[in-house]
Amino acid sequence: MDKQEIYDDLKKRILTLQLEPGAALDEASLSQAYSISRTPLREILRALAGEGYVEIVSNRGAHVAPMSHKVLRDFFQTAPMLYSAIGRLAAHNARPAQIDEMRAVQARFRQAIEGGSSEDMVYWNQRFHALMGEMADNPYLRPSYDRLLIDHARISQTFYRPRDKDMQQRTLDALAQHDYMIAAIEAGDGQRMVDLIVEHWELSRDLLEYFVKPDPLAFELPAVNS
Repeated sequence: MDKQEIYDDLKKRILTLQLEPGAALDEASLSQAYSISRTPLREILRALAGEGYVEIVSNRGAHVAPMSHKVLRDFFQTAPMLYSAIGRLAAHNARPAQIDEMRAVQARFRQAIEGGSSEDMVYWNQRFHALMGEMADNPYLRPSYDRLLIDHARISQTFYRPRDKDMQQRTLDALAQHDYMIAAIEAGDGQRMVDLIVEHWELSRDLLEYFVKPDPLAFELPAVNS
């Protein structure tokens, strides 16, 4: 693998929880696994840290960005507002080449759904929304938006592991909403984008909350002999 391929692979492993939040990224192990020397590996880790995927602390090395209670609380408070702002700006600022790329990413997302790959669904959904941030082209909102997308992808593992027909239908609804978003962006319709973003958020919000607060394990008190 070259540096870009290693960078992309680490990013995908973080987004799909193959590398868990807070996990240590041991340079020796990664160097051996990717057949790369320490210096370019450190450059990759610094690039990932700059985007919010990794935290590098002096004397402690690199770790996957954690998902603490505060991080999750801030996520649910901030996401709908920021997503709506980015969506509106994307509709106003998108370039034709970016719309074409979004269509190509949507095709990959559709293939992932048809193939039943939850990891690919997470990855291509994240890429779809990352493109929206590129279209918005706002230096004040973009860093926060990209950071939200990282945690959204990690939390959404629940959403993209269909266990029943309801979950499968939600995934298909999300796919259809992406198509509507592309049409709204192409039409330059900012208000339509805001409406779609709200619908898109509501479609998955309760399942994202389920990730944070799952059903309790079954518990039975031991029988008491009389």
